[in-house]
Amino acid sequence: MQLHRELPAIRARGAELVLIGNGNRRFAEGFKRDLGITTPLYVDTKREAYRALEMKRGFMRTLGTIDAWKSLGRALKGGFRQKGVQGDAWQLGGVLVVLPDGNVAYRYRSESAGDHPRLADILAALPAAA
Repeated sequence: MQLHRELPAIRARGAELVLIGNGNRRFAEGFKRDLGITTPLYVDTKREAYRALEMKRGFMRTLGTIDAWKSLGRALKGGFRQKGVQGDAWQLGGVLVVLPDGNVAYRYRSESAGDHPRLADILAALPAAA
């Protein structure tokens, strides 16, 4: 999912997209540049945030499921190519919508590589557009 492409819809609701990666800090700027990301990007090399949010991890979840291979096929068909691994290849991510009062309005943990939530579900968890 390329959430950074949805910034106008996210920001129209008074929200901001923040990314957390687990790669080496020296790769973060190149990642932002290559994808045209203009939102905050943090690096969690120890994967503490992933553990705290109970994000899933493991070879079988990443490459060992039919769903992961289907996702790979869709990505390749769509022209997406991974340039290389710059972090923990077995760490899956997710999406968390945190409201200004600190309450979590939406949480999604990827079950396998390429498993992403529906954009409509994420936007529905955000405050209404101003």
